[in-house]
Amino acid sequence: MSATLEVGVAGFALWNSPAAVRPQASILPPNERRRAPDTVAIALEVAQAACVNAGRNPALLPTVFASTYGDLAITDYMCATLARAPTTLSPTRFHNSVHNAAAGYWTIATGCREPYCALGAGDYSFAAGLFAAAVQVCADQTDVLLVAYDIEARGVHAEIANSRGMLGVALVLSTNRGADEAGLQLTVGPGTPAGRSGANAISDCLPLIAALEGGATDVLSLPLGPASLLQVRVQRGAARISR
Repeated sequence: MSATLEVGVAGFALWNSPAAVRPQASILPPNERRRAPDTVAIALEVAQAACVNAGRNPALLPTVFASTYGDLAITDYMCATLARAPTTLSPTRFHNSVHNAAAGYWTIATGCREPYCALGAGDYSFAAGLFAAAVQVCADQTDVLLVAYDIEARGVHAEIANSRGMLGVALVLSTNRGADEAGLQLTVGPGTPAGRSGANAISDCLPLIAALEGGATDVLSLPLGPASLLQVRVQRGAARISR
């Protein structure tokens, strides 16, 4: 039998824009804000809001970043440019194309020197990120920030990468659940994943956010692999949210 991980949710934040409206990402200086791609803007917006809602100093939180595809807009640009005029490739866009771009911007903006990871697990990226963050909370006995995000597919990638709109979510997972905090019990088990919960690639986060907002006990099954599920029992609490 799989062990159960138990963590608190000190605060969380959601950015859900089916029309692909970009957030401001006010934590960045104006020049960096203009250069930052959409994935960075979404990730930093929800990360900052979750830390504020949780009353945590972002400089002191280890972080797990999760994204299914990374920055699809830059990927489309780079592929098209390399095919047609490779010498004109933008160094800034190349710099922003790496999967851990959001993590780099975040650690610089907050002055955070705590460890982070940036993971991608295909259709299972949100559950993988949530599980990785919860394991770190329990193993290291420290609060951990989880940030998950994806944007709309562009160009020819839209034919193979099924993602629409802009969606980002962040949760501050805590070691000791406070009296007003929601709680999560996570268990890995066998099972066949159901279809995605929405049009965005990271939309498996939406049922969890809905359960946290509802303030009621709920049990969710999040796809963690082709034949495995992350069972999440959501316990009542008053964790704060920002949209």
